[in-house]
Amino acid sequence: MYSGDSEDIPDYYYYEPPQNDNDNYGCDGDDDDEELQDSLSSEPPLTTCSQGHRSTLILRTREGGSICLLCFSNLVSDPLSPTLHVSYALSQLSQAISQPPFLRSLLTFHPLLLVPPLVRALSSFDDDPIARQILDLVSVLCAASDSSVLGSFVARVSDRLSSGALAWSRRQVYMLHCLGILLKFEKDNPSAHIKDKYGLISNLVGGLQLPNDEIRGEILFVLYKLSLLHYTAEDGDGTNILPAFCSKLLHLSMEALVKTQSDDVRLNCVALLTVLAQRGFLGNAYAAGTISNSTYSYEADSSMQVAEDGIDGSPLNVLFAEAIKGPLLSTDSQVQISTVNLLFYYLTWEGTSSKEIQVLVEENIADYLFEILRLSECKDPVVNSCLQVLDLLSTAKHAFKQRLVVGFAALIPVLQYVAEIPFHPVQSQTLKLIFNCISDCPGIPSASQIKELLIVLTRMLEKHAKGEMSMLPETFMLACSIVVSLLKCPSSHGTLIPEVSIKEAMQHAVLSCLSVSEENSHQLLHSLYFLKEVYAYTHEENSADSRIVELRDCVKGICAVHLLPWFTTFFKEIEEETVLGILETFHSILVWDSDTQATQFAENLVSSSWFSLSFGCLGLFPTEKMKQMVYLILSSLVDVILENDSGQSIRDAASSLPSDPIDLLFLLGEKGSYNSKLSYSHSAILTILYTCSLYDERLADDKLVLASLEEYILVNGNDFRQRAAGSSLVMRLLYLYGVYRGLAKVSYQIPYSPEAERILLQLVNGNEWDLVSARIHPISLKWLFQQEKFCEPLSDQILQFCRSNISHNSGITFPEKNSGTVNVQAIAQLVASGDNYGARLLVCLWTKLVKEEDQESDIISLLNLVIEIISISAAASDELCLSSIGNAIHIFSHSETLSDDEIWLAVIMKLMEYFITAEPTGTWTHDNLLVIAILSLALNHSTSKALMEASKTILFNSSLVSIVDGMISEACLKGPALADHDEGTSFGQRLVFVLLLNYFSLKSLRVLPGVMDWQSFFNPPDRTQPLSLIGIPCHDLCRLMYFGSPLVKLVASHCLLELFTEITYQRTSEFEELKCTVEYLTSVITILQGLVFYSDQRVALNCSRCISLIFGPEMLKLDDASVIGKNNWSRLIVEELAMSLSIPSLASKSFINQHNPAIYIALALLKLENIPSWMRSVFDDPCISGMIENLTAGNVTSEIVVLFRELLNSGFLKAEQIASLHRVLLGCRKRLYTDNAKGDSEDEHVKKAVTMSGDLAEVCEYLLFLMSSKSSQDSAFAELHLGGRSLLKEIELFLSSSTTEDESQGQHIRSFSTQSGTL
Repeated sequence: MYSGDSEDIPDYYYYEPPQNDNDNYGCDGDDDDEELQDSLSSEPPLTTCSQGHRSTLILRTREGGSICLLCFSNLVSDPLSPTLHVSYALSQLSQAISQPPFLRSLLTFHPLLLVPPLVRALSSFDDDPIARQILDLVSVLCAASDSSVLGSFVARVSDRLSSGALAWSRRQVYMLHCLGILLKFEKDNPSAHIKDKYGLISNLVGGLQLPNDEIRGEILFVLYKLSLLHYTAEDGDGTNILPAFCSKLLHLSMEALVKTQSDDVRLNCVALLTVLAQRGFLGNAYAAGTISNSTYSYEADSSMQVAEDGIDGSPLNVLFAEAIKGPLLSTDSQVQISTVNLLFYYLTWEGTSSKEIQVLVEENIADYLFEILRLSECKDPVVNSCLQVLDLLSTAKHAFKQRLVVGFAALIPVLQYVAEIPFHPVQSQTLKLIFNCISDCPGIPSASQIKELLIVLTRMLEKHAKGEMSMLPETFMLACSIVVSLLKCPSSHGTLIPEVSIKEAMQHAVLSCLSVSEENSHQLLHSLYFLKEVYAYTHEENSADSRIVELRDCVKGICAVHLLPWFTTFFKEIEEETVLGILETFHSILVWDSDTQATQFAENLVSSSWFSLSFGCLGLFPTEKMKQMVYLILSSLVDVILENDSGQSIRDAASSLPSDPIDLLFLLGEKGSYNSKLSYSHSAILTILYTCSLYDERLADDKLVLASLEEYILVNGNDFRQRAAGSSLVMRLLYLYGVYRGLAKVSYQIPYSPEAERILLQLVNGNEWDLVSARIHPISLKWLFQQEKFCEPLSDQILQFCRSNISHNSGITFPEKNSGTVNVQAIAQLVASGDNYGARLLVCLWTKLVKEEDQESDIISLLNLVIEIISISAAASDELCLSSIGNAIHIFSHSETLSDDEIWLAVIMKLMEYFITAEPTGTWTHDNLLVIAILSLALNHSTSKALMEASKTILFNSSLVSIVDGMISEACLKGPALADHDEGTSFGQRLVFVLLLNYFSLKSLRVLPGVMDWQSFFNPPDRTQPLSLIGIPCHDLCRLMYFGSPLVKLVASHCLLELFTEITYQRTSEFEELKCTVEYLTSVITILQGLVFYSDQRVALNCSRCISLIFGPEMLKLDDASVIGKNNWSRLIVEELAMSLSIPSLASKSFINQHNPAIYIALALLKLENIPSWMRSVFDDPCISGMIENLTAGNVTSEIVVLFRELLNSGFLKAEQIASLHRVLLGCRKRLYTDNAKGDSEDEHVKKAVTMSGDLAEVCEYLLFLMSSKSSQDSAFAELHLGGRSLLKEIELFLSSSTTEDESQGQHIRSFSTQSGTL
């Protein structure tokens, strides 16, 4: 054996021949065998090595060399061998073993020869490269051999580790690492070859106290593998080993976990604890209280001391919680996931108590898990593990609630992730945690979080409804419950919650459950709960909020469109609990609301044969609970349909009413005078039958119902007289009886009792009627009109109908089929049928009213009714003629009941009634627009003191005012898009006619003094109150002028000029103080100034005149006018005017006329007490001289003369300029005097009329003509529109002013400015 200390490589165990270039080192398989045989045959066999070892211990390599296994063993086994030699020998052996022939020979002839030397070498050298080489060789040998080699290695390594206590050294680390590698092999059971198991485990457990992470990591891995291989279950003699070390092992491993910062150590420790937790050792140790200082003896550090003094004498729990915090914070995701899985196994062990869970929560483990979730980027393994553990920790409700609040935000992105994956394993757990947090702490979710959650949940329910993603019943329940909880959160109150998401969520939730499977029946109950809670929420919030109203309507729509049809189809296949849930939901809608939507829902129910359906449910489920629910919803349904708390009788008698409709009819034959309960039952039964009859619903055969009603009348008739029964009950009995009597009359097969009919008619005559507001079936109504005994009371009812529906402009409505209301359509059908006294009653009533001569309004009302009946039905006209309507008309035409004004008033009222009735449809016909035109003409006549009463009726008609306001509001809301709605579009045409109506209303108001405060038109938008008459506020007119089409701008500008003209007049004549602010007028001026250069000269002139009126002393105080007059727009307008008029050879008469609007602005500024200083820089000497040079006798206009006169009065003109103007104006005057043309005014105002064609364009053109002529005649600027006469007058005024100026030697005299009356 080699024992020298030379560093030369020894040659007595290895022989290597010269290299051959043809050698193929990488060959294997059969080629390797052949190569080996060739080399053996070509070279002489080796009989011994240099040390004299026998040839059987020498193995040849593929290169032709050989290795003596005994020499190798001696070398590596000797601790004194040079490490270089040992490393070289190991590398050569590794190279040889990589050759399959060599490895096969070694394992065949000497499989265990190298085990002892390799183990001794591993335990002898503190050299990392050598240890790695040895470990690689061990791995190769164990992998290539059978279990005997592996077992031999395990036995020898474990013996060395069992023989003495572990101490920190590299050799110990190598041995532990080697054992760990060996235990990883899955050949038989490697642990079975360990001889001293107790000693090994004892040493390993004790070694955990060594202060080195590397050795502790190796120990923990070995312990993990040993526990995993089940060897610790029992020893060879059947005794259990692990319980003896369990407590010490748990404490030391947890202590190591607390101290270490190495993820490798953490991973091995967590793996060991996971196996122990899976087998219950961790839980058993805590539950049995096995932890004590007597079990083991070792020096406890501070952490262990804290553990021993832990909560309630349970240090293991506290130590465990403290130990896993480090791994939970690790940056290695594998460590994190393994630690969370350890928690899961620990918590799911059957012996884990709630106290242990509470300790973990109180030690903030939940906070660590939420933080992991927050940083997980929704990676599936992390999400699954964390959510499962959090779900288990949530059982410690009180302690966990505080942690859940903190971690709530981390759950939202997780929900967004798991919601997209069908049947995600932690989908329900995520929803459950979110639901618990919102339910326990509703103030936690913010508005943005509520929005996010609603979007996710809506998407889940949508996929479920469309079949894209199935959903567990628990998941569905939680999704619905969370949405309901979100609605109750304070953050959702008063904020813009996404109602669209809630609507979609409700609809998807219901639609996904509309099947008859047992699973869906439970889900349907949750969706019904969802609907009811949302509906309740809409009543808790502000019911006037449009968003809340839409949400409420959505619930009703879902019930009416989806739930009701499904229920009527499948109610026989549904369980009782589900039926009750649907009934409760419908009842909630009927009880909580009384608006139009609730009424419509009630109509939907009764139109679906709800009464028959209800009694069908009673037949399927004859329980007391079902009966109470059915009669409760029927009573609420009657309340909504008949109003006036009509269903109270059903609620009072619900407990006494039977479940079978036949039994209900039987009760009618009982005498109720001595039994108050029976009396209540009678009232309830009649109410149910009466409501059914309105919708053609039959609970029993017609013969049976009629017989029961007659028996009721015969048996209880006298009681009605004695008890003075309420008129409502008697009238319902009459209308109900009339239905079945009418049916009997049609079929001629149903017998009836004349005595019962006589008693009923007597009862009716003793009660007051109100047919107008009654709900009655058409068959019953016809039967009443067929009874001659009812002619007198029916005449009174018709007259009452006319008074309430015709004369007061309430309009004539056409309700839906079988709605049961008495209306014009129903009366027209009666008259047209001819088999009743309807036509005769109308004729007789008209004749009677005409003869009495003192009921003018009743005659008009009845006349309107007849007109409507004739317009509805030509057959009704024939019947009226047969009833001598002609004679009645003759009597009426020869009476002098109506005067001319009253006739026009009646016509106007009829026209307005027609228009107001048709307007709610939203589409104005040709006739509607003609009515507006006629009303405008009537208002125009009022300016001549004609049709005054008719005009007042138009102006103050609230319905017409509302229509105008709505139209203007709609137009203003369109903003820039209004320009697209010109008179060629439907909306633009309507808007022009409404503006024309407003213009003539303003003209009419000017001749009706005292009826209107004109300053109310100038209130700011935020303080504008609805006007009580037709009128458009100033700011709305400005909007229309700014955004409107050319024609809209024209009419709106005329309206605005009327407003400013009248308010100026009131300020001058009545000295009223201006109420609107300067800021308001400034904003108006801004709009007007922008239109001064508008292409339509009429619009531009109107705007400039309005500005001129605003600048006047009647509108503004001196300082305010000066400030407004100094704005840049005014200067820009005046500068443009001055430049245009002073450019040489450009100023023709037509060109000057184009700048007339700007002239009005300049005149207004010149009339200010404090003329803006920039005016003198604009109208300087060169500018004025240029303007005068461009004037000729043919292009002078009234406006330009007025401008020069104001410049003269303000001292802007020099003597030579005045002289030049004199020459031009004298020439112009001479031309006018010698001109042989007629006066301008005679040509301008030509009579115009509208033909009978009814063409709307022609009608509109005529109204525009009237508007223009009225404005030119009535405005403060009228004198400037008198053509030549106006120009002559202005020339004379200028000449007079300039002469006075010369005589006063340059003194500025302004007296002439008030004489012209032009501005």
